[in-house]
Amino acid sequence: MIPQVNGERLWQSLRDMAQFGAIPKDGVTRLALSEEDRQARDQLRAWALEAGCSVRVDRMGNMFLRREGTRPELAPVVTGSHVDSQPNGGRFDGIYGVLAGLEVIRTLNDGQIATERALEVVNWTNEEGARFAPAMIASGVFAGVFDEEYGLSRRDAQGISIGEALKQIGYDGEDPVGGRPIHAAFELHIEQGPILEAENIEIGVVTSAQGQRWYELEILGFSAHAGTTPMERRRDALLGFAAMVTAVNQIGLDFMPDARATVGMAQITPNSRNVVPGKVFFSVEFRHPQEAVLEQMEQRLLAAVAEVDAGTLSARAERIFQYRPIRFDENCIDSVRQAAQALGYSHREMVSGAGHDACYLSRVAPTAMIFIPCVDGISHNELENISPAWATAGANVLLNALLAQTGA
Repeated sequence: MIPQVNGERLWQSLRDMAQFGAIPKDGVTRLALSEEDRQARDQLRAWALEAGCSVRVDRMGNMFLRREGTRPELAPVVTGSHVDSQPNGGRFDGIYGVLAGLEVIRTLNDGQIATERALEVVNWTNEEGARFAPAMIASGVFAGVFDEEYGLSRRDAQGISIGEALKQIGYDGEDPVGGRPIHAAFELHIEQGPILEAENIEIGVVTSAQGQRWYELEILGFSAHAGTTPMERRRDALLGFAAMVTAVNQIGLDFMPDARATVGMAQITPNSRNVVPGKVFFSVEFRHPQEAVLEQMEQRLLAAVAEVDAGTLSARAERIFQYRPIRFDENCIDSVRQAAQALGYSHREMVSGAGHDACYLSRVAPTAMIFIPCVDGISHNELENISPAWATAGANVLLNALLAQTGA
């Protein structure tokens, strides 16, 4: 008989956790290392201890909830995600993967199922990057992408560092960050897109993740009186910005269906209703599952910048962040696929359009991801929603994929 989780218990855990940082419309604001995050972490710790787990915290605040195996000398199998949310975010993004991992442990306890390898559920600190940039900073330190000093020194808008915030909420752990073997790792997550629901498919078998490149751009014109400066004498930085937004959107369209091209942030100076804008600072983000295509997209962006710069305005662009497209581990992918098949769930292979802690973890351990649908593809929004049946299906696939790796 194929083991399955207690779906009602999982759903109740999700409902209980959603009270920490609850906002109207069933949303959540639970920024990394905030008081709401501390409350959620404390609850997670209490549940883990009740389930017989040990709980350890490393110097980046990552929490490891460990159910010991019969052969503790073996490297553990890891699952988990994150507790922090976006501002005005949803109650399933991230936390679903953590609580599904906890439900797996509870289910193994219920069935008195021993595993050779230990099973660890991880809460990765600051996955969202909403309070501290960049995103996925703590899993990045764990994987050696960033050094620990860099990670602890990142500051929020009020000048508080991650290290200071960890101390404030009591989660400045003592364990070293990373540097230990992991046999296999899985992250269960809502899709954050519309594909699975639209196709009436229950499980996404995630084979890879898109690469990303982030840029900061600046266009300089000349601030002038909106009433007295003739149109032909203006150096309006906003016109250059408009041209760049159009160019970025066209780049995304030209590399469909997998490309994503976004201008997500802009600051207009002096931002006054009766002054011709003299400067615009803005961001551009590209995503694609092929590194060669990302390079082509970047060259198109730089060509557009050069075209704006060749006129009466000056323009510059700087790439500030990138990570290459990721192919997840074939053996772990196969564990997910076989679990979905054995359970009779409809499934399809997918590429993750979003960044996840699993992307960094894949650099140091065999890794794969599992997606479930979310209503209308909505995420990073208080209207984000899933069904109890979807939640249960994903957790059942996770349970059986983990058992395939832990040696039950």
